[in-house]
Amino acid sequence: MSCAAQNNSRPKTMSRAKRWNADVENLFRFQQAGYRDEFEYIQVKHGALVDKWPETGFVKKLQLRDNTFYYYNRNRECQDEDVNKVKVYAY
Repeated sequence: MSCAAQNNSRPKTMSRAKRWNADVENLFRFQQAGYRDEFEYIQVKHGALVDKWPETGFVKKLQLRDNTFYYYNRNRECQDEDVNKVKVYAY
């Protein structure tokens, strides 16, 4: 997270992902769990650390707002047909 993102919790713009990459993969996982991105997750969960797979850096586990958990594989889960559904926010 950049310093700007930490100081301003509201995104300035939103665009859609065009190609898959590791950042898009992680955004896909956060959005599937009901969060905008890692910044919102940390805000809502009061500074909770994000559990990531060490080999890939992909999100491993997220706690939902109802305190249940989503668990993710270490491999890619965002398929090509889902890439354009991922929202990329700029702060």
